Amino acid sequence: MKRFAYSVLALTLALIALPSGAAAATTTLDNLQAGFNGESNAHSRYLAFAEKADQEGYGEVASLFRAAAKAEEVHAANHAAVIKKMGGTAQAKIETPVVKSTKENLEAAIKGESYERDTMYPEFLKQARAEGNRDAVQTFNYAKTAEGEHAKLYSEALNNLPKLKGSKAKDYFVCTVCGYTTSKLDFSKCPSPFTHKDKYEKVS
Repeated sequence: MKRFAYSVLALTLALIALPSGAAAATTTLDNLQAGFNGESNAHSRYLAFAEKADQEGYGEVASLFRAAAKAEEVHAANHAAVIKKMGGTAQAKIETPVVKSTKENLEAAIKGESYERDTMYPEFLKQARAEGNRDAVQTFNYAKTAEGEHAKLYSEALNNLPKLKGSKAKDYFVCTVCGYTTSKLDFSKCPSPFTHKDKYEKVS
């Protein structure tokens, strides 16, 4: 009996000794806030990358960065709407972008978009589905799909960078509903939310 009492006491003391928040699980609201902060910073970062690309004579790459910046703005707004619906207030801490050469900026952008596509948003989606939050699932899916396309477009630009030196601005089209980005508006409905293509905005 004494041995059992000592075991219970030891377990109780061990639980008390845990850091306050050690048992706290990440919630979908936390993930939405993280996503809003990330998308808001990406918007700022890509605008800075676009300015650098223009300075270095990569007009087409600058257009791509501006289009992606618009898409990240759409994602941030979508996340913010769900945060508000859940009773929260969207908050972002905008950091000063680290701007290097256009080549390095493309490499950094590919890394960031690939992480969001392959790791961050899949984890957020898993949590949102577990909580049965359909609004969060939708906004995370929109962002994940668009980030995948961004990674592809950035990779193509990086692979063709020598040929893009001296290029002029190029038209890109961004879905104002989901942020999907393309250089060819050759479809009637958006591949992600299936809204009509008149929801796309031209960015160059």
